[in-house]
Amino acid sequence: MDTCGLALNTTRQRLTYICKFYEFALDNGWVKRLPFGHEERTVKRELGFLAHVDASGGQVMANNVMPRCHKILPKFLSMAEIKSLLAAAENPHHRMMIRLALHTGLRREEIAAFPLAYVLDPDKVGRTERNFRIRLDPSDGSGMVTKGSKPRDIYVSRKFMAELYRYVTKIRGERASLSKTPQKALLLNQAGESYGDDGKSLNRIISETGKRAGVRVHTHMLRHTYATQTLVSLQRTPESGLEPLVFVQRQLGHSSIQTTMVYLHLVNEMADKAVLAYDDELNALAGAT
Repeated sequence: MDTCGLALNTTRQRLTYICKFYEFALDNGWVKRLPFGHEERTVKRELGFLAHVDASGGQVMANNVMPRCHKILPKFLSMAEIKSLLAAAENPHHRMMIRLALHTGLRREEIAAFPLAYVLDPDKVGRTERNFRIRLDPSDGSGMVTKGSKPRDIYVSRKFMAELYRYVTKIRGERASLSKTPQKALLLNQAGESYGDDGKSLNRIISETGKRAGVRVHTHMLRHTYATQTLVSLQRTPESGLEPLVFVQRQLGHSSIQTTMVYLHLVNEMADKAVLAYDDELNALAGAT
């Protein structure tokens, strides 16, 4: 692999083709034996409460010429990197875009479509809860977009909802006035229009902000950051009464908890680091910028 300069996945794919050909040749009597064997390998699995139904013991039979699979973990930002990123976001519209991603874990297209109608004044709702539940529903007429058009509930802290409301009443109007028609989306571009359903331009804005901060970042990395930091925070505060992995799964909109389990690997890497309540830290950082 080092000699050919091929990526590990490319090498695995090409070896698979070769091995399948030899297996086909053996079945058809073209060769008397395979030029490779099989060995038992241990596979690490994060099964959690499903561990009792896994009868394999983590053992699988694998072709002995195939390189072992190396799971590539998602990259996320540390709190120091988040602080630098927010400080570099001098444009208040871009800063709110980044904060919305960090506080909710929304996908790129969900951030672009996040409706103005979902923002409320927390002091006038007559409720005292610390978190507000928001129903992301593409069929409610708000213009919301979700993966597969599946509705889901997310939670936004009272403090961040107050920041969103302040943004709407004090800052958003600057861009909203540039459009000839009212826009449903919370975040607007320089022309006063929404960023579009796919939100691809968000990547450019966030990446350029990261360059000024000396941080390599893209929109989906902010989603990874939310998931990892929130999972760590919830695991360190069991008094919350929430099942951390299930909460993060629902917040992110993963159809399978297996998808969310990748973040457990990241949490294990952070196990020896002191992490405070994620949302409170974000609000403190925002106040300092």
